[in-house]
Amino acid sequence: MVILTFTGVLYSAWVAEFFLDTGLDPARSFLSELDAADQPYKKFFGTADLITGLLLVLASVLGLYWSKRHRLTTPGWIALGIFGIATIADSQLPIECVAENDPSCPVEPSGLFPQLHHIHALTSTIAVFAVFTAMLAFTVASFRYRSMPLLCIAGTAVLIITSAATAWLMIADNLPGEYRLGIAQRIQVGGISLYLILLGVSVGRNGAR
Repeated sequence: MVILTFTGVLYSAWVAEFFLDTGLDPARSFLSELDAADQPYKKFFGTADLITGLLLVLASVLGLYWSKRHRLTTPGWIALGIFGIATIADSQLPIECVAENDPSCPVEPSGLFPQLHHIHALTSTIAVFAVFTAMLAFTVASFRYRSMPLLCIAGTAVLIITSAATAWLMIADNLPGEYRLGIAQRIQVGGISLYLILLGVSVGRNGAR
């Protein structure tokens, strides 16, 4: 499915930070800071998220209608649609500022970035939970129905690496010290992007129902 493959590419728009002067350290900053209200390239990154979310919802609807339907893939498509809706919400509810660049930006006593205590954190949490549900559903389906061999091998590897990066984020975020959370999140989001591309190719090869 071309639309789904394109969403994987578009969801990796954050890579542009390496070619733009964002003023943020990729090793320590969160991707949500790229489209914070006070950032110079907020429109670029925010628009990329918005379009990605809209295309994900469209891909979810088309996937339910067009692809071969199984007991495991149906919740996968639904979860993918929820991921799209949450991504749209992410783009429309950015954090207000970045503490690293703005001394007046409020920081929690714990030292955590403010986005961890913002409604954006809720939409982001829903997005991550939904996309992992979709990834797990489609990966298990590829083994159960032997219908998407690309996901059996490459998809499983990406899922494992993405899960490890997510565990890195969740565990290290609750520990004192510096654990390069920015790198962990970029591996996580990069893995999600790659999985979407693999899923798009796999669904296209699997054919219509």
